[in-house]
Amino acid sequence: MNAAIVLKHEFVDFIPDELEQGTIYISIRFATASHLCLCGCGNKVVTPIRPTDWTLIFDGKTVSLHPSIGNWRFPCRSHYWIRNNHAKWAPKWTLGKISRGRRMDASAKRKYFGRDEDDAGQDTESVPTKEEARDIGSKCRKR
Repeated sequence: MNAAIVLKHEFVDFIPDELEQGTIYISIRFATASHLCLCGCGNKVVTPIRPTDWTLIFDGKTVSLHPSIGNWRFPCRSHYWIRNNHAKWAPKWTLGKISRGRRMDASAKRKYFGRDEDDAGQDTESVPTKEEARDIGSKCRKR
């Protein structure tokens, strides 16, 4: 996963049902960007564009998303940045760091929306067990 990945972007009204690998689809109307996971696993990554999730920067030529994209619920658990239509791989996170990140995200959403994360429609799925994490890791090493 160290090879440089150059992406293209496409502004759309609706995110298509079928996504093309290497393309970021951006719907301003629905404040969402989507792409296929950059590791090649084929999972659809959805990044809501809003103050408590991701920020999209369009400089007239390229797009960037902030913060990084951590696909913690995918078997690949890929983690990367998208900057100026290029993907840069980021270090894997430990289960503890993932859990802390989720708590921080939930807290930010509660503060912003003024209600509990369950009321805000947030996913409250727990971090995988150590056994699940080992299974995930072994699947990724086989790629």
